Amino acid sequence: MQDAQDIIDAAHRAADAARAAILPFFRTTDLTADNKRPSGFDPVTEADRAAERAMRAVLGALRPEDAILGEEFGAIPGTSGLTWILDPIDGTRAFLCGAASWGILIGLSDGRNIVYGMIDQPYIRERFEGGLGLACLATDAGIRPLAVRSGVDLAGATLLTTFPEVGTEAEAEAFRRVSARTRLTRYGLDCYAYGLLALGQVDLVIEAGLQAYDIAGPMAVVQAAGGIVTDWQGGSAHQGGQVIAAATPALHRAALDLLNGDTA
Repeated sequence: MQDAQDIIDAAHRAADAARAAILPFFRTTDLTADNKRPSGFDPVTEADRAAERAMRAVLGALRPEDAILGEEFGAIPGTSGLTWILDPIDGTRAFLCGAASWGILIGLSDGRNIVYGMIDQPYIRERFEGGLGLACLATDAGIRPLAVRSGVDLAGATLLTTFPEVGTEAEAEAFRRVSARTRLTRYGLDCYAYGLLALGQVDLVIEAGLQAYDIAGPMAVVQAAGGIVTDWQGGSAHQGGQVIAAATPALHRAALDLLNGDTA
C-alpha cells in the first residue's frame, strides 16, 4: 500500500487524541453511564463519545477521502476504498470499574481484508500494532516485536474470554467444551486478551456477539503476530459475531472441533 506510512501516522495521531480525551474520565467518582439496551446493561459514557469525536476529527483532517465506521456515531462514506473502524473504548464496563483491560481499537479495511489494526491501552501506555509490515508493542520502555507462542497443545493452553456466559446458552456450552480441555481459563480481559495472545502470553481467545468494531483492530494485531482469527466455522470474522483467535493452526483446529460439537 503506497501510503502505508501516512496511514500508520494517522492511526497514531488518532489514538493519541483518543488517549487525551479519555484519561480525564478514568477512575473518577462522578462518571455516569447511559444504557444503550432496553434490557441488560450496555453502557456508554461521555468518555466513549469524546474519544470517538477526537479520532474522527483527526482522521477527517488527515485522511478525508477515507470512510469511517464507529461504534458511537455510525458510518460516513469515503472515496478511497479504505474504511477506518473505530471502537473508542472497548470494555466500557471495565472502564466503569476502574480496571485497565479496556482499550482504544482502530482497524482499517480495504473492502476485502482488515489490513491494519491497533489496540491501545492509554492508562498503562501499551500500544499493540499489526499490519502494513508492523507487529509490535510500544511501551514507555521501548518497542518489542509481537509473536504468538508455539508448541502448546490444547491441554496446556490458556484460554481467555470477556464474559463467562459467552453469548447464548448454546454458545456458552460450546465455550465450556473448549474450556474443559484447556489448562487455564480466565475472564474479563476485553480487547486486552487479543494483545496478550499476540504477545505470546496466552493461546486462545473465544468470544461471541461481537460487532465489526470489536474485532477489526485486534484481528489485524493477532494475524500480524502469526495467529489465526476466524469465526466458529473457520470463515471470516471481520464482521464480528462468533470469533476465535488462536496462536497456532493445531490449536485453532482442535478448538473449532469442540465448538462445533466434536468431543471425540
